[in-house]
Order: sequence, then C-alpha cells, then structure tokens
Amino acid sequence: MDQTFRPLLDALKQMGIDEDVVDAAADEAQNSGRSVRAVLISERIVTEEQLTEAAAYAFGMNTVDLVGYPLDPTALRRIPLSVVLRHRVLGLAISDGDLVVGVTDPGDVVALDDVRAATGMTVRPVVVARSEVRRIIERLQRESSDLADLADTSLDDQAGMAAQATSADDAPIVRYVNQLIEQAVQNRASDLHLEPTEDEMRVRYRIDGVLHELDTVPRGVMSALISRLKIMSGVDITEKRVPQNGRITVAIRDRTVDLRTATLPTVWGEKIVLRVLDTGGIDLDMNKLGFTQHNLNRFAESFTKPHGMVLVTGPTGSGKSTTLYATLGRISKPEINVITVEDPVEYRLRGVNQVQVNSKAGLTFAAVLPAILRSDPDVVLIGEIRDSHTAQIAVEASLTGHLVLSTLHTNDAPGAVTRLTEMGIEPFLVGSSLDCVLAQRLARRLCDWCKEAYVPTDEELEATRWPVHDLKIPETLYRPVGCRDCANTGYRGRIALHEVMPISPEIESLTIRRASSNEIREVALEQGMYDLRSDGLAKAAGGLTSVREVSRVAI
Repeated sequence: MDQTFRPLLDALKQMGIDEDVVDAAADEAQNSGRSVRAVLISERIVTEEQLTEAAAYAFGMNTVDLVGYPLDPTALRRIPLSVVLRHRVLGLAISDGDLVVGVTDPGDVVALDDVRAATGMTVRPVVVARSEVRRIIERLQRESSDLADLADTSLDDQAGMAAQATSADDAPIVRYVNQLIEQAVQNRASDLHLEPTEDEMRVRYRIDGVLHELDTVPRGVMSALISRLKIMSGVDITEKRVPQNGRITVAIRDRTVDLRTATLPTVWGEKIVLRVLDTGGIDLDMNKLGFTQHNLNRFAESFTKPHGMVLVTGPTGSGKSTTLYATLGRISKPEINVITVEDPVEYRLRGVNQVQVNSKAGLTFAAVLPAILRSDPDVVLIGEIRDSHTAQIAVEASLTGHLVLSTLHTNDAPGAVTRLTEMGIEPFLVGSSLDCVLAQRLARRLCDWCKEAYVPTDEELEATRWPVHDLKIPETLYRPVGCRDCANTGYRGRIALHEVMPISPEIESLTIRRASSNEIREVALEQGMYDLRSDGLAKAAGGLTSVREVSRVAI
C-alpha cells in the first residue's frame, strides 16, 4: 500500500473509526488497485466530511466547507485552469499577500509546487471536500467552454443567437449569464458590473461595498452578452445610443431574485450594471439595521407621528431605501393607507400601494404626486426628492396631515435643511414641515468568527479623533483577520452608521433665519445628536466594525 495514506488511516483511527475496518479497507485497496479514499467512501466506512477532516488533521491543516462559500474571484483566477484540472486545486482567497488554496490531497506536494510556480505567490493550503471541488471545476469548465463557443461564433451571428436564445436554456450565452447571476447572489454581491474596454469586457462584483474583478470576456462575445441581458431586462435590444433601464426576475435555489438593469453607452460600447434586489438576502427588521438604542428612539419619535416629513440622506448605495422600507414595515397596518412612488420600485411590499415612475409616459414624481394625494393616503413615500416641484409637493403634503418619507442626496443631516431652501422652498415651510433627518453610511461588519481584539495605541486614537467627551476610550478594539467564513477578507456583511437630527424649535428657528448647515450642526450636537463618525466609532468600540473602516466611510 502507498505509505502516503498511512497518516490518513492513523487519523481516522484516532477519530474513533474501527481499526479493523480501516485496515480491511487498506487491504482491499491494495488488492483491487483502487485508492484508499475510493474504498473508504464506496464501502460507506466514512463520510466525505469525515475523510476531509481526517486528512486535515493528519497534515495539520484547516478545513473549509465550500457549500455556500463566497469564492474570491481574483484568487480563483490566479491559478491557470490547466493546473486546476490537473491537480484538483482551487484558489479560494488572497490573505496578506498569500494565496489560500483548497486541496483535496494535502500530501500532494507536487500540486502545491505547481501552484507556487504558476502564480508566483506563497501558498497557504486548506483541505476541501472532493465533491465540492468537482462541482466548482465543472462550472469553471462550462464557463470556459461557453465563452470559447461564443468567441468562435462570427460577430454577425452573435446578436441573433442571443435573441433566439430567450427560451433555450442550453445555449452557451444563456448558461453563462445564468451562472454570472447565480454566483453574484451566492457571493452576496450588491451589484454586477459588465464594463467594455478596448480589448475585452471586464466583469466585476461589488461585495460589501468593494468591487472585485471576477472575469474578463473576449470582445467578440460582448455583443451577444449585452443582447442577452437586454432581452432579459425587457429593453430595446437595437438601441445603443442612449441609457436604458430594465428589470430581471430570476429563480435561484427556490427563491425569487430581482435585478435592476441600467445600460450606459461608453466609448468602447455599452456598460451594464445589475443591482441585485434580493429580498431573501436582506432583513427589513429595523432592530437589525444597526441602530443604537439612542438613535432608534430619536428616529422612532418622528415616523410614529401622524404627519410631518422624515428624510433619509446619504450617497447612492448607502442603504437609504432599505431603511425606508423597514420604516414602512413598522408603520404599515391594515387601517393605514400607504402609497409609494419610486424610480424604480426596488422591493415589492405586501399591503403597500407602490407606483413605478415612467418618465417616457410622463409619469414623473411631480406628475404622480398630486394623484397620490387625491387617493386618500395616510403615509406617502417618495423615492427621492430630485427637484423643487417634487420638494414643494412633499412639503405641502406633510403640512396637510400626511406623513411623508423620502430621500435626499446630502453629506449629512444638517445639510438636508439648507438643501431644501436652496431648492426654492421657503425657509418657514421647511422649518414647519420637516420633522427629522436621518443621515447614514454603510461600513463593512467585522467577521464574528475571526475578528481579533487588540489594545489601541494613543497615536491610533489620536489619528481617529476619538470623541473622548462623548465616548469612553475602549480598552480594546477589533481588527479584521480573515477566515473561511469571510473569504479571508475579515469582513462579512455591512452595518449602517447613523446621524439622527430631530427638528427642534431651536433648529426650526435657525432654518427660518437661513442659518448655515454648520450652525445647525452645532446646535444639533448640543441637543444630543451623534454624528456619523461618533456613531461609527461607538460601533467599532463594540466590536462590530474596525476603526479603519469607519475612517473609510465617515469623515
């Protein structure tokens, strides 16, 4: 018998597997010429999970469960497909410059040497199950084959092929697009970018707010890929000169996922961005959105009132819509009429009347709002206040007994007040209609499995501008490390940082006097508002995120 299997057999015995049964399997392997692994599995002596754990124990390595594991696209592409196929290895993640490689046979030193030679990187092996490696390799082969088939197709035939493949699930372009979308959902991506360049099309995922390059598509395939996505999105496949917006609904693993599609003409062709609207992947429970109890109490005082205007501000992708939907979930009841006008409707909510803006048909925010107000609403949600006309109607609605929820693009909460006056709304109307402003950002959440506690230095605390008067200096902070559950990034998921500013009589008076946002901020801080940075540092002190991440997203 091959002595390389002796450590594995010894490890199985130490795990409690009957020694005689293990020895018998070894003899059977020697007599039949089969591998010890094959005999152990086929005779059901051990499960594949037990075999993987034993192999890792025998060689002093960690194991990684690849079921649902978010593979790092960059690491996956570092190992050439020929090496992957020859040795059944996978690049899983890049951590501190090292390549984390999933291996099925930890004793195969030749495989690790080939990976080092092919990548030029230090290799950190972990043991993975063979069946999961086989499944992923089969997918990689299909993707490579699909792209090769498409690249061999003439350019004139590709758009027609994509158009004819609307119902042909076995068409290469259909399989490739479906795999892209499924992997985006599996990796918890919020956006999927397909960006044409001079020589190829780059495919990137945004995961936890950071873009990761997944793949590159030959330029000859680009036309078919764009055509397929346009067909799925229900937009004009022939129009390439102007931006278009569409929507895709797909079924992935027994759940429905919506994707919002946006096309953009660039100098090298059309760029397409798919925003993943996975209602099964988010939690609209307000208690789980990262609010501190202090901020939640201040915010709840505003949206539980029967009338007034509540604004959520922040840049694109800061979670404003999610917060508003969670707010609706708190206040929506059978006895209340809730109507929304959105562009687009991102999540469909039960019991809520949602209106989709259609600019081509003249159904703009400003045009539809008067009709909504004639429909006897109690609560009105406006997707975004973009112009003075929409702002004016929102203010008037809040003054006539409606609760109005909306979003605005400002850097902080005090800036929303001055922004409304700059849009032409009379300051006395802003002061009397606006009830609360919530500003927010999204920071990456530290992985609960691998985050590491450390004692911060005085220099680090000084660099973070720690608010010593409002927040106690912690004895320990936490930093990212990286493990199998977070794809060795040290972060998994995101958490919101909040800045809640109720409109007090003093702030209303400043608004009427057209005071600057800095003056309003000073009063708000005196009245108990925690700014975004302070809220983030409080969450860093609680081990939810890192100081570096707070500094990245909050000034």
